[in-house]
Amino acid sequence: MMTSIALLMLMAVSGRIITQEINVFQVMEMRSVIAFFMLLPLVFREGGFRAMRTPVLPGHIGRNVAHYVGQFAWLMGLTMIPLAQVIAIEFTAPIWAALMAAFFLGERLTWRKGLAIGFGLAGVLLILKPGAAPLNPGHLIVLTAAFFFAISFIMTKFLTRSDSATKIIFWMLIIQSIIGLIPALRVWIWPSAGVWPWIFVIAFTGTFAHFCMAKALSHADATVAMPMDYLRVPLSAIIGYFLYAEGVDALMALGAALILAGNLFNLRRPNAGKIQQTPT
Repeated sequence: MMTSIALLMLMAVSGRIITQEINVFQVMEMRSVIAFFMLLPLVFREGGFRAMRTPVLPGHIGRNVAHYVGQFAWLMGLTMIPLAQVIAIEFTAPIWAALMAAFFLGERLTWRKGLAIGFGLAGVLLILKPGAAPLNPGHLIVLTAAFFFAISFIMTKFLTRSDSATKIIFWMLIIQSIIGLIPALRVWIWPSAGVWPWIFVIAFTGTFAHFCMAKALSHADATVAMPMDYLRVPLSAIIGYFLYAEGVDALMALGAALILAGNLFNLRRPNAGKIQQTPT
């Protein structure tokens, strides 16, 4: 799980570096294509391309359209607002997912889930500060990313009924490569030599962070592994301070704390250890 967290933080840093030179559409296309070849050893370990056949291809397409939009908005947000704010707002995704699960999967919306949603909404309002300062479009873009990530979470839960984590990532890379090809070609420029290492970094980290998370959940209870992911909020604030001289005000810190408290409160319900977590 610590490896997963480190990879996700490195992905954020590399994404900010790359998007200073090349368009987000191109970043996402190169990430998907390069990561596909990085994934091949795991594909062949599970039986090769024949073993990657899936009976739920429409589900993979729907999941990856949502994930593609979320990734695009997330990378755009990295260029517009401080890193700590990006990560804090991203953590509203589990809250939106809980709300969607109640409406679309028939899951019961308990008082704990309702309270978690309320905490998350209050945290977002504190971070956005509506009326107190001009609203940065980056906040709304990252909030959009979190919403589409939530759709992706719900679709992933459906897909894990029949497909392995490797198969889900395999189809993610193929479908997102197809979706992003034309938009990427329209803005394509040849990256400079200094950017290429970071392109390989974002391709590796963006794929294997989720694989490490899935492996962590196979070795430890969800109540042990998943709360560790919230370390990304203070770590992103530290990275933002030292690399980009980004400050964190009191309202932003309080908002992030409310979002994390809502997630933790919901996660630590009595049957949390029995809930099957899914890779994203």
